[in-house]
Amino acid sequence: MVAFAQAQDCKLFEQEMPYEARNMPKTLYALLEQTAGRFPNSNASSYQILSGPTDKAETLTWGPLKDRIVQTANLFRTLGIGEKDVVAYVLPNCHETLFTFIGGAIAGIVNPINPLLDPDQIASILRETGAKVVVTLKPFPKTDVPQKVFQAVADAPNVETVLEVDLNRYLSPPKSWIVPFIRPKLDRNALNRITFKDFNTEIARQPTTLAFADSTEDRVACYFHTGGTTGMPKVAQHRYSGLIYNGWIGETLLFKEDDNIMCPLPLFHVFACHVIVMAALASGAHVIFPTPQGYRGDGVFDNFWKLIERWNITFMITVPTAVSALMQRPVDADISSVKIAFSGSAPMPLELFKRFEGLSGINIVEGYGLTEATCLVSCNPVEGEKRVGSIGIPFPYTDVKIITSDTDVPVECGVDQVGEICISSPGVYAGHTYTEEVKNKDLYHQDKYLRTGDLGRLDKDGYLWITGRAKDLIIRGGHNIDPGEIEEALLKHEAVAFAGAIGQPDTYAGELPCAYVELVDGADITSEALRVHCETHVKERAALPKHITILDELPKTAVGKVFKPDLRKEAITRVYNTALEQANLTARVTQVIDDKSRGLVAQVDAAETSNEEISRVLGGFTRPWDVTT
Repeated sequence: MVAFAQAQDCKLFEQEMPYEARNMPKTLYALLEQTAGRFPNSNASSYQILSGPTDKAETLTWGPLKDRIVQTANLFRTLGIGEKDVVAYVLPNCHETLFTFIGGAIAGIVNPINPLLDPDQIASILRETGAKVVVTLKPFPKTDVPQKVFQAVADAPNVETVLEVDLNRYLSPPKSWIVPFIRPKLDRNALNRITFKDFNTEIARQPTTLAFADSTEDRVACYFHTGGTTGMPKVAQHRYSGLIYNGWIGETLLFKEDDNIMCPLPLFHVFACHVIVMAALASGAHVIFPTPQGYRGDGVFDNFWKLIERWNITFMITVPTAVSALMQRPVDADISSVKIAFSGSAPMPLELFKRFEGLSGINIVEGYGLTEATCLVSCNPVEGEKRVGSIGIPFPYTDVKIITSDTDVPVECGVDQVGEICISSPGVYAGHTYTEEVKNKDLYHQDKYLRTGDLGRLDKDGYLWITGRAKDLIIRGGHNIDPGEIEEALLKHEAVAFAGAIGQPDTYAGELPCAYVELVDGADITSEALRVHCETHVKERAALPKHITILDELPKTAVGKVFKPDLRKEAITRVYNTALEQANLTARVTQVIDDKSRGLVAQVDAAETSNEEISRVLGGFTRPWDVTT
């Protein structure tokens, strides 16, 4: 590994040679072959279906893992998957998910799909990508994933084969004996145009050497959908070069072959697939996946520290909502092996950051990435200063520019000047980020830099700070929610004239969806009635507004568009004042200002309340605040 303590270290590293001159494999199979050859008997991946620290677990070393992945790739080729064909998977975490992700990208284009989506959303993605093969669960107790996929493939005409993964093999008797008797049933005959096969039976028939010629050049290997709360999410294209760049960062700056990485994140998300799996694939590190649902799994939080001890974890991967939940559990195990906790997906509130480090003794490193850039962009340096609230220093060969469009011609901002974060890196597929070409229009600065839609600034030491979002997403615990779906649902009600949905601050999820409504003249309806209306018309539970405010008139721009910055100010004021009031403090937010370097900042009248008391209440929110008196 190389030193990564300050921005200058990255610059010096870049000056050694261009990235293209780095001796990295050009394809995913070549990378897998290289690592399996170097560390054939080292642990590669472990998985346990139950969360207990002594529960049954399956561990694969790099040699056998490579064999299973190659068999999976060979199977996909026999099912008609070529380099431009798509194999989708709708799976929780398990070893078969890992085989499918890597094997699918070797054989063709792999398309991970969030199993929490509704059947029509899954079908929409399958149609968009033209998937020919789908890998999903065999019916299993306490999950509706197979039933949802069954409905979805009925509306996806290109799907020819469904491969089913039976989780029962991970259970021990007597639980494994019971499952066949209580397993839900599917009428597969009702879909006679589709062939259903058992995944593990089929890969066992395949050779462990690659039965087809590997790709000879860089190509699209993955389709990752963004969000999914509207009828058709955008589908981002990821090339081998982007995947391997993420792996190279992990190997070069972070992980070694003797590291053990705890990853309770889902294998349909770029954080798990690109940041962790690719880094392990490049470095030879060992990744542990606890339970099918990761952090959402039964007992994971209660057993988390004991799992850290069991697996001798050196790096843990987390998100702010998980950290908040872990704070409710005492550290009841030896966790001295942990070097760093990497946190991403959403900003970490300062107070939560302090409490976690104080309780666990583990340093948190925050980072930044996005699906459209094949994930990794920056992180706080492992060996250098970690600036809480910053998303750190851009990685080597990632060029970040802050661009302002306040003038007729976009220009690059100066130090601490806020503008849109634009990125060029080996992970940015300039000109072809999305599968639909029309969605790539106006997405780039100088035809090279991806416009992220995030507003931010670079300080004098090269640290990157996010101050807001130019794009209108609500980020609930790292999950992207399109406010358009909430607004569309509200506007279906005959009493609603205008609607604006935003994210209101939340100490646990970072943001929760809320909505503001202007009624038609003469209409009379309550917020509660509108909330009930949303339960019927908002498809995704996570997108249901947690609060609805009816205003006499919504703030609007000169052209009649709802002006959301004012709504965000109102939401911050309401949420913060409610929290202060519930804590029996007299301090109140008097206004929210738009600070050029910090974004929206709440101005708090202390009213004889100490700063410590205010910090105790408001420190759990990500939006900054200042005491004015």
